[in-house]
Amino acid sequence: MRLPSHFSNHLIDRNAFRSLNLVASFRDLSSTDTRKRVLLSLASTQLLVQLSTIPMALAVPSMAEDFGVDVSQAAWTIIARMLVLGSTVFFFARLGSRVGHVRVYFVGIILMALASLLAVTSVNVTQAVIWSGLVGLGASMISSNANPILAIVFGDKERGRAYSIPIIAARVGTLLGMAVFGVFLQFFSWRLVFLTSVPVGLFALWMVRPLLQYELLKAGEAAKNVVVGAPSALLMMATLAVFILSGLHIHGGDESFVSAEALEYHLPVHGLFLVMAAVFIIVQQRSAQPFLNFGHFKNSQFSMALFSDHTFHMSMMAVVTLVPILVENGLGYDPIVASWVLIPGQFLGIFLPLIAGYYFDKSNPRWIRPAGLLAIASGFLMLALFSTSVPIWVLPILLIPAFIGTHTFNAPSNATIMNSLPEDRSFASGVMETSRQMGHTIGVTIAATMLGLALPTGISFMTDAQAEPFYRAGFQYAATAVIFTILTGALVAAYQTGIIGKRYGKASISAKGKDTVSASADD
Repeated sequence: MRLPSHFSNHLIDRNAFRSLNLVASFRDLSSTDTRKRVLLSLASTQLLVQLSTIPMALAVPSMAEDFGVDVSQAAWTIIARMLVLGSTVFFFARLGSRVGHVRVYFVGIILMALASLLAVTSVNVTQAVIWSGLVGLGASMISSNANPILAIVFGDKERGRAYSIPIIAARVGTLLGMAVFGVFLQFFSWRLVFLTSVPVGLFALWMVRPLLQYELLKAGEAAKNVVVGAPSALLMMATLAVFILSGLHIHGGDESFVSAEALEYHLPVHGLFLVMAAVFIIVQQRSAQPFLNFGHFKNSQFSMALFSDHTFHMSMMAVVTLVPILVENGLGYDPIVASWVLIPGQFLGIFLPLIAGYYFDKSNPRWIRPAGLLAIASGFLMLALFSTSVPIWVLPILLIPAFIGTHTFNAPSNATIMNSLPEDRSFASGVMETSRQMGHTIGVTIAATMLGLALPTGISFMTDAQAEPFYRAGFQYAATAVIFTILTGALVAAYQTGIIGKRYGKASISAKGKDTVSASADD
């Protein structure tokens, strides 16, 4: 049976697969010293940032024991980092446009490495929280400016591949962190977890330092028009910080968003966020030079790409939250088993982004992002349907479609967002990173709320065996919300690219656009 020409011409590029030459393709990305240093620097800093996120959470119980405090107090090391990173990332993206992206990026590396070193010397939990907050500040300066630097050096036809490099570095960072940090915590000290960031940071500094000499990466005449107003910036940061706090479980009672204790905390904090957000929007709309230019959202290609990316990060943080709950509370296994269920996805992340980035650059297939999101939804659906009726070793197999979808969506999504707003890439980067942090908060909130609806009030007084059916039911409720969220993002991505609707041929995000930048970045 022959496929319709609509599909054979646009959805499946067989020649692209036949000519798949990853080695030669990626060699072109590092054809000059500038390009090579940018890639190595971005990879090393992404590794640095990742080592300070998920794996570092493993150190919280050890820190609590060392300082003689509750785990909830030690957890503020993670909360402080999240608050600072999520609330300041857009500000530093705009500041990079004003003073030079590499300059802010460079300072971020120094700050992150120095704060990690200071964390090693902490004598109490208060000091550890302060230094962790500074680690988050450095991570914010890095994350917000990495995307514009990459977009400056690499052209439209190269960004899919270029963005895959830091993504792979992040996966390597997670794997190394989980493996190495486990040894540190078991046989040595939590302080080595922070110390690991220092040599990685020094390497990143060594790689990025020569880039400071390139005028291309510095602030130019256009920077004079970039507005970084202190009042609006502070209001936005405060609003985002309140939003992040609204999604955190820092109240007493059961770990549910629908308990009496949770409602007493979350409802007022959510209300405060809505008020602050409304004030910020009004101030920006009345400003002649707004800090956050809402006019950019009128670009439908940018807005739809951003929305799909937002749903992706909402869903993936929910998955990371829900799978351990299913394995530990619903199925009765030890926490390490939950790590085994998720680790295969990290291994796939070492090479799949390369292929996805290559294929995006070569033919910009309009199905690649919607298909990635649909794969995530199908994997999580299978986990929800069959997790209670199969052996534990089957769970990673059920999640394979979700793992594949995750690592084929990420790099093309980054490139699509940055390509869709060429007139203000610092704005695109700042909004993208802010949207992701907000997506993480929303995803966890939705997952926890749906889970809580299935949990009885007195579940903390039940035995593990009695509680397990309720946790399994709660997981299925939460999984339904996650799947719906992902499908919504897939639908928007499909509409944007013209798979459905009438937008095909109008997209401004094609990887086939003219490369007017990368040549000037070469030596």
